[in-house]
Amino acid sequence: MNKSIFSVVAALFISSLSFAQLRPTDQTGINVFETPKTDTQFTGPKVEFGGSISMPYIALKQSNDVVNQNPAVNSQALFLNTPNFALSMANLYINSYLADGITLNVTLYLASKHHNETWVKGGYIQFDKLPFIKLDLLDNIMKYTTIKVGQMDVNYGDAHFRRSDGGNGMYNAFMENYIMDEFATEIGAEADVNYNGLIGTVAVTDGELNPNLAAIDTTVASNKYSNGLRNPSWIAKLGYDKQITDKFRARITGSVYTTAGSGSNTLFGGDRTGSNYSAVMYNTAPGTTTAFNGRFNPGLSDRLTTVMGNLFLKYNLMSGLSVESFTTLEAANGGKASEAKDRKASQFATDLIFRFGKADNFFVGARYNTVSADVLASSAKSAASLNASNAANSITTAYTIGQDAMPAYKQGISRLAISGGWYVTKNIMAKVEYSNQKYTGVPNVNYIFNGAEFHGLSAEAVISF
Repeated sequence: MNKSIFSVVAALFISSLSFAQLRPTDQTGINVFETPKTDTQFTGPKVEFGGSISMPYIALKQSNDVVNQNPAVNSQALFLNTPNFALSMANLYINSYLADGITLNVTLYLASKHHNETWVKGGYIQFDKLPFIKLDLLDNIMKYTTIKVGQMDVNYGDAHFRRSDGGNGMYNAFMENYIMDEFATEIGAEADVNYNGLIGTVAVTDGELNPNLAAIDTTVASNKYSNGLRNPSWIAKLGYDKQITDKFRARITGSVYTTAGSGSNTLFGGDRTGSNYSAVMYNTAPGTTTAFNGRFNPGLSDRLTTVMGNLFLKYNLMSGLSVESFTTLEAANGGKASEAKDRKASQFATDLIFRFGKADNFFVGARYNTVSADVLASSAKSAASLNASNAANSITTAYTIGQDAMPAYKQGISRLAISGGWYVTKNIMAKVEYSNQKYTGVPNVNYIFNGAEFHGLSAEAVISF
């Protein structure tokens, strides 16, 4: 019986086709954005399995301007870290070719920093054809259209196509994602159109990574300014992507994501795997986390409107040498359900990457990333409260505890990253990076991000198929 089951699974795996409708998870998936339209010959239902694993090494040094640097007695002192390997992360992909032009994707996070146990990332069905509807007009429309339905990555902006996702860091020439990481999986439907280089996306989702059926009680303070509804999120993208000449490709897009109020929106905090910068910018005190080191979540968790512009350019300088750049401009506006006024957050990032070798199997690159955001007064006030609790440790502050103990401020974060890497094969990658990240604008109090900075080397090996 076991032998028969094994034979069936093996036959499915060996006979499976490479699913051209889905983005490859290896090196060939680099610089693939919305899934390109391809035509395949359906020969019957087939299943394809794949996986990714990343193994990072971290040697980052950190510092801040907090007076007492003993983390045992000061909850705003930094964790005492040391160079070492961080927790490896792994993904599992199950792709099923169900009918002509109909594909099902299910992805699992087998292990990660944020969730050590296995979690289902999501699953969606993708229609590149609609063979169950016999209509010539619809067939012509589907030549340029892809439809997705299910729980899937929110297609807001283009940056999420170049990020590391748990065990898969193949698409990312750097160790980490943006400081403000725009990524979440939400239940919804999406339609992508690509006609002669013109790109259009429209989508609607439930606005939440973890859907909640509970009514929103606006009589409690935490929901005081909510509209009381779990509103959908609307996503739109318009752009142009064309191989202008044999040597030059250009892509420019503009995107918007908006919701009137989702209750628990996680567009800037929806990653269930975690950051690749381990053991920096946190304390071992209860309630602190190691999952998202080096990132910044503006906390716009209810109402939110954010726009992003992206420019991607790639030029083949000569045989075996190309240069590409990718630039992001972003502006977000919104707030929590407990906030009367909206706050703003903005981000700028630009990459420059040289790829060389017979199959672009070597690269060197640099990235500059900055964030500026309004920080909640209540978040700042909690830091002032911590000063009171640390008074016994001779930690002084110029602020007194009270209604205006510490006003809201504008947080600034900047990062410079320089990296290099080698695709040993299309399935095996190694990269090393030097990064320097600084925090500015924090009031001079006993607060972990006051004068904070980290810098140093990190490296990663990635296997993906």
